[in-house]
Amino acid sequence: MSIIAGSVDDEEKAGEIAADLSYPMAHGVTKEQADLLGSFWEDRRSIIQPSEFILDGDGNVLNLMYAAGPVGRINADEAVTYITFLESKKS
Repeated sequence: MSIIAGSVDDEEKAGEIAADLSYPMAHGVTKEQADLLGSFWEDRRSIIQPSEFILDGDGNVLNLMYAAGPVGRINADEAVTYITFLESKKS
């Protein structure tokens, strides 16, 4: 299982945030990339609103969460439970 984050921030600012993370963070996310993800782009602040995806090994979307504000995130513990459940169904 892998986690990858993305930010609209430049490399330096994203690097400061990523320093405390145990997974990689991309930087410089653009409106065009947000559009490709189907994510909400806020023009006023030039930011992408949270867009979270759980993908299988083939890149198929198993679960997703879009938010347009401070509420609505995939809970990490619930994501692990969900992924563990899916993995158990494979055997």
